[in-house]
Amino acid sequence: MRQMQLAKPGGLDKFKLNELEIPKPKDNEILIKVNASSLNYHDLMCALGLIPTDDGRVLLGDAAGEVVEIGTAVKNWKVGDKVMSACFPNWIDGPPRYELLSFIGDNQDGYATEYIAIQETAVTKMPSKWSLQEAATLPCAGLTAWRALVDEGRLQSGESVLVQGTGGVSIIALQFAKEMGAKVIATTSSEEKTEKLKALGADEVINYKEHPKWGEKVLELTDNEGVDHVVEVGGGETFNESIRAVKLGGHIALIGVLSGPAANELVLPRIFLKQVRTSGIAMANHQSQKAMVKYLDNSEIKPVISDTFDLAELAGAFQHQIDNKHFGKISITME
Repeated sequence: MRQMQLAKPGGLDKFKLNELEIPKPKDNEILIKVNASSLNYHDLMCALGLIPTDDGRVLLGDAAGEVVEIGTAVKNWKVGDKVMSACFPNWIDGPPRYELLSFIGDNQDGYATEYIAIQETAVTKMPSKWSLQEAATLPCAGLTAWRALVDEGRLQSGESVLVQGTGGVSIIALQFAKEMGAKVIATTSSEEKTEKLKALGADEVINYKEHPKWGEKVLELTDNEGVDHVVEVGGGETFNESIRAVKLGGHIALIGVLSGPAANELVLPRIFLKQVRTSGIAMANHQSQKAMVKYLDNSEIKPVISDTFDLAELAGAFQHQIDNKHFGKISITME
């Protein structure tokens, strides 16, 4: 089987494609034939050495595939089951605890491989109407958007949502929000992406290059009230505008740091004077993922796959991500 290892974190030239024997599952493990994975910002940070990980680590936290062998103690899966990854295999339900947050593709080897033997709690069912390649886009980005809007945001029909950019989390957050009856305002940097966002249902799109203080534009579009929810993926350079854009008593889901981890001149009084509720989001537990899958089984939502790369082209896929050429998810196929 093929497996892509990161020989040493710190650059895209550190990847090495190896040929290995297919592993045998231990008693409590399942052997998955991995069909596809997809890229997340977390994976890129590990590759670049900005998130610590071991030499020789196999990256990627997303996957979907078929169970081809089970260990003697496995209770929940059988050969032939189609499954998708859960980013935190040990966080089954309840609030997060440090001892539950071992992350696939970070603390332990991930899915940049054609086969993986892994604990049976590392996967859940996938949406029944989705292909394996489609399901492989869902675990990290989809679950993050779901928790932001549903678990933490308690989104209601008729409310308003702001999404930033056109990465995986923002695109599926837009799709969830529209199907749940919300008005969506999106930000982007180009006319081409503006048209794509509108085609997905965005009610308003703001070009943040033309409107650097886009929070003011959001207020203009909402009769000076602001939006009920902000899906904040930008980090340091966008957070102040998110505070400006959110309404009194609104909700900001803090998800990413695409523009940097530190906020310059953060206007703290604006947060408490506007009585903003903030939620730090790092995926969610299995129960949340199962609820999302159940919802998608009765939904018309399908993921937006921007580009597809073979496993051997993983470094090129990450460069494509760095260059911000994608709209939605970047898929990695193993077949």
